Amino acid sequence: MRLGLWSVLETGQSFLIGYAPARALDDGFLAGRTATGLAWLGVAGLGVVVGAYGTARVYAAVAALVEPLRDRLVRRVVERGVREADRGALSGLTQQVEIARDTFAGLVMVSRSFVFTAVGALAGLFSLAPLLLLVVLPPLAAGIGLFAATLRPLARRQEVFLAADEALADRLGAVCPGLRDITATGAQERTAADVGRLVDAEERTARSLARFGVVRVAALALGGQLPIVLLLATAPWLLKHGVTTGALVGALSYVTQSLLPALHNLLHGLGTSGSRLTVVLRRLAPEGGRDAGLGPSDESRAAESPAPTVAAKSPAPTVAAKSPAPTVAAESPAPTVARPPALALSSVTFAYGPTAVPVIEDLDLTLPAGSHLAVVGPSGIGKSTLTALVAGLLEPRCGTVRVGGEPMRGAGALARRVLIPQEAYVFTGTLAENLAHLRPDPVPEAELLAAAEAVGLLPLLEALGGPEGRVDPAALSAGERQLIALTRAHLSHAPLALLDEATCHLDPRAEERAERAFAARPGGTLVVVAHRITSARRADRVLMMDGRETAYGTHDELVRCSARYRELVGAWTPVPHERSDPSLALRDPDGVDAVAGAGLAGDGRHVVAHGPVGQVQTPRDLGDGRPFRGEG
Repeated sequence: MRLGLWSVLETGQSFLIGYAPARALDDGFLAGRTATGLAWLGVAGLGVVVGAYGTARVYAAVAALVEPLRDRLVRRVVERGVREADRGALSGLTQQVEIARDTFAGLVMVSRSFVFTAVGALAGLFSLAPLLLLVVLPPLAAGIGLFAATLRPLARRQEVFLAADEALADRLGAVCPGLRDITATGAQERTAADVGRLVDAEERTARSLARFGVVRVAALALGGQLPIVLLLATAPWLLKHGVTTGALVGALSYVTQSLLPALHNLLHGLGTSGSRLTVVLRRLAPEGGRDAGLGPSDESRAAESPAPTVAAKSPAPTVAAKSPAPTVAAESPAPTVARPPALALSSVTFAYGPTAVPVIEDLDLTLPAGSHLAVVGPSGIGKSTLTALVAGLLEPRCGTVRVGGEPMRGAGALARRVLIPQEAYVFTGTLAENLAHLRPDPVPEAELLAAAEAVGLLPLLEALGGPEGRVDPAALSAGERQLIALTRAHLSHAPLALLDEATCHLDPRAEERAERAFAARPGGTLVVVAHRITSARRADRVLMMDGRETAYGTHDELVRCSARYRELVGAWTPVPHERSDPSLALRDPDGVDAVAGAGLAGDGRHVVAHGPVGQVQTPRDLGDGRPFRGEG
């Protein structure tokens, strides 16, 4: 309503832009009354000023419509992306939501402008001379009709273009993070060909879309420019039938200054914005996502690949290697003390969204007090999710998590666990304040120093000036912040420590010292998300998370029984010193080909791997004594 009321001012401006010059000619200048003519021109100028004020207010009203729409669309796309793991959500957020926002605003502006401008102009033509409508209205209606007939095929081509854009965005999202691996495996040409086909497909759809620009030009010429030609061609006939010179000039003003610009904006706005808005809103609608070709539902993917069930009760498991859902069970070596396990998960399932594929499904895990468990697996498989569930940061979809026999959300469980994440939290203050942060009571300095010595913080403590030294988080390295967080957790009363890659910024020796310090705490239980093979070797038990290949056991048992674990261990194992590999991939895009090791074919002037700048291999410099090709 606000938009319509402010747009009325444009109707008045459109009416005056032709009527006032006509009156200025007929009643003023042609009649010898200059003052009257100037007065009418002044009225026309005043109409322009009033119309400009209304237009400014119109933009504010359009913004009030557009921004809430964009916010709702963003929430809808994000919710669907999380709930259904929609791979088209990237294109939806980066392009389609902005298309919807911009095109909706443009559509409102051009349609509103054409309606109110056309009403004012046609009313002005009728007031000047009804015969003028017979010349202007038929070609105007024909131009609008021609354009309207192209809207449906234009929308179809727009939807094909957006589908091609989504496919390209999905492919690039998979290729770009793996460029190093693609180069290492020599798959550049194949990958480039795959991506090139998608680029070509999007180009073809864009060209098909652009061809409809010719139709817009024809419609604009028919509805906006043909009336000008007809007014000039029929001018003698109109003058003979009572149309005045001023009325004819006013009609030309209406067509050239009002109808032609408004029609131009309408055709371009509806032709581009209208069809795009229709397509984009249909694709962004959650109920139409699958129908629009956004891929199979997560329910179907979940049905195709159910996750396994793992039951772990330390310390002597048996693994059913052929079972798709292996069950592992072992008795405690000394069940003489009847106390609850440090950690117990029962049929725990978790997914990031009500319809998303579960990250963890039907997981049973029991750890007695004093256990040392390493959790390993590929990136993104759910290791950090598992620690977040145990820490109470996430709520399982179904199943129970108990810490020390207490529900995970209970106050008792809160006091029995401590989580040390990868990004350590350190605040400005004294070192003693940072270390005692998890203790309700003051920490004796002797205990504090003992914990620092055990974890490996003592050198940093001395460098900062002792426990009362000031801590500036920005001045500390990531490893130093991790040492402070580890010592803080070591000083806490929580018996269950969860290290979620909390030592990733430490060197292997410092990492080993910290882990052994936690494992040696009396009655303490340690769960480590491992990022080095040494962490898995030190642990009593290893939980290898990898979908169907999830397994549980000691390091040696998993090496024997789990091919996936052997593959992971192989990726962790460092290269022996006697072996030499190129520092760069052969055929490096920068033109530097590193060569090392015997048996490699040479083709002259290769940079020596890890050698001084400018050093190259000379003829017969290969390990087997053969010359380079073309030399020696």
